[in-house]
Amino acid sequence: MTAYTGTRHLVRLILRRDRVVLPIWVLLLAVLPASYAGAYAELYPTAAERAAYLAGTASNPSIVALLGPVYGDSIGALTVQRAGLLALIAGLASVLTVVRHTRTEEEAGRRELLGATVLGRYAGLTAALLVTYAANVLLGLLVAAGLVAAGLPGAGSVLFGAGVALTGIVFATVGGLTAQLTESAAGARGIGLGVLGLAFVLRLGGDAGASGGTGGSAEWLSWLSPLGWAARGRAYADERWWVLLLPVLFSVLVALVAYPVSVRRDLGAGVLPSRLGPATAGAGLAGPIGLAWRLHRGQLLGWTVGFGLLGLVLGGAADAAGQAVEGNQQLAEILSRLGGSSALAEAYLGGTLSLTGLAAAGYGIQAALRARAEEVAGRAEPLLATAVSRSRWLVAHLIFALLGPAVVLAVAGLATGLAYGLSVGDVGRELPRLLGAGLAQVPAAWVLAGLAALLVGWLPRLSGVAWAVLAACLLLGQLGAVLKLNQWALNLSPFTHTPQVLSPDWSVTPLLALSALTAALLALSLKTFQTRNIPTP
Repeated sequence: MTAYTGTRHLVRLILRRDRVVLPIWVLLLAVLPASYAGAYAELYPTAAERAAYLAGTASNPSIVALLGPVYGDSIGALTVQRAGLLALIAGLASVLTVVRHTRTEEEAGRRELLGATVLGRYAGLTAALLVTYAANVLLGLLVAAGLVAAGLPGAGSVLFGAGVALTGIVFATVGGLTAQLTESAAGARGIGLGVLGLAFVLRLGGDAGASGGTGGSAEWLSWLSPLGWAARGRAYADERWWVLLLPVLFSVLVALVAYPVSVRRDLGAGVLPSRLGPATAGAGLAGPIGLAWRLHRGQLLGWTVGFGLLGLVLGGAADAAGQAVEGNQQLAEILSRLGGSSALAEAYLGGTLSLTGLAAAGYGIQAALRARAEEVAGRAEPLLATAVSRSRWLVAHLIFALLGPAVVLAVAGLATGLAYGLSVGDVGRELPRLLGAGLAQVPAAWVLAGLAALLVGWLPRLSGVAWAVLAACLLLGQLGAVLKLNQWALNLSPFTHTPQVLSPDWSVTPLLALSALTAALLALSLKTFQTRNIPTP
């Protein structure tokens, strides 16, 4: 028996458990760069048009800060910048996947049961990392193949695909280390996502002064961030293959720390000592709502701060984005389909707030699925054995599935309105308008949260399908207009029915219809939750 005995069997187990979720996020991310390349080829077929776009939009400091630098006006260079957030999403998925199959398994007690068999001490961590590494490698290969199929040069396609894959591998390794630090999976995810957020802030700060591929005075900050390395490979420009060594070395160093720590701590314990709680519970924990607040408040605060910062960035870029595309009718039509506004700047704001609404729906799904997580962990059954009814317990979690998206979208709308109002010199007018535009996304986000709640109540073993539905809505929103899909396909997403309140002629009827649909989903969730077994095997 070696330290890696049983790794192959654990890999098979992970692949079986993630047979739906893993292919979805890999394929969804893989298709985006090629679609962007096709859109740029259609919208900017000549070098002169691409140069104008680069001068007006792609080199705008706010755009560069959000997406990353652009090196040249080729279709490949513009595509790499447009797909700049792909590495961030791959890192997010990698952290969550590794923590799920390491610390979550340990917290649930399944790691101890497996450890009682013939299982090496490194097998659990190794299996989780191998599966996540393989998923990122597959993602990189599919990204490169898609870009080559779109007609882009092979060298740049391979370099960009490798950069995305290695970024995911970096954060998978970070997830493996954070899983050793705390006793709870929530704590491990929080630390991992905090590292990811810090990396994004460093890259954003380093790229904020960049313009047209020229680094600003703070560009050295981007070199400190794993999210900045892929862009600095300069795919489709003067390729720097040596940059790929940075994520490889970083991953090796983090792994050299994670593996020894994983066997030197006690099973179920973390490196960081747990903080002792008070001897007696406060009055706020006397009921299910107080307990739900305690469980959800950290995530709600983190999402609120993040949405506020995102709103400031998007609002600051809106005026320049609107001015830059005034001469391109095709791009104006696509932006208008996304944002539905007569003014191009407002179309940009409508489109970006729609994407923000999708992200807020992710919070709603996460909050609704927290009830299922409490159930699986065995913490729901003791509570329901008391005078607390099933309905009261589930409603306490669903309150945050509804309240959370409303709060974060209100903050995003306020921040966007403040930044855009300052840029155009009319805060008094833009702040309430964009607050309303942000809140208009809430009913659509509620529909996805209601769907997640229904799955928790009716088909709890399939509750993860809610994330697949969110991914499908994102795909329809990002590619539907570009690929000119039929309207019936676009209508499958609740966000398609969200009225564009920045336009003068909009109706409240779709918002009422989406809210009614949410109420029906929540009612079905409560009804089905009353009759099923707890916990469900």
